[in-house]
Amino acid sequence: MQVPLYQAKAEFFRMLGHPVRIRVLELLQHGPVPVRDLLADIEIEPSSLSQQLAVLRRSGIVVSIREGSTVRYALAGGDVAELLRAARRILTELLAGQNELLAELRQTDGAAPAVPAGSGRMPVGARLAHTAVPSEVRGRDKE
Repeated sequence: MQVPLYQAKAEFFRMLGHPVRIRVLELLQHGPVPVRDLLADIEIEPSSLSQQLAVLRRSGIVVSIREGSTVRYALAGGDVAELLRAARRILTELLAGQNELLAELRQTDGAAPAVPAGSGRMPVGARLAHTAVPSEVRGRDKE
């Protein structure tokens, strides 16, 4: 029985769903790269990189090229690079939309204080919105 196309696509995107694999694909966009350079750029254990490269190789999305004692990896085709560019465009649009919404919220809310990007901290109001309220407290507003 043939796998439905939507299932094959889901499996393909699941295969891409690891940050190291995405980073490897980004680094390979400009041509073959030796494993030692991938290790230097990604800064992970060699065994971890080897596992991620094996997943990409088995899927057919990358190929390995042995030149003497050096192993280089390359994209199997240009469509992968185009997919990464499309993902970048989509993320750019999404983030731009979020920034516009944030600016609008700040204008209407009296300019909530900004939190430095990457600080891992949420503004107090956002933390309160994500805090669970005990059921006995929720019931009080009905009185």
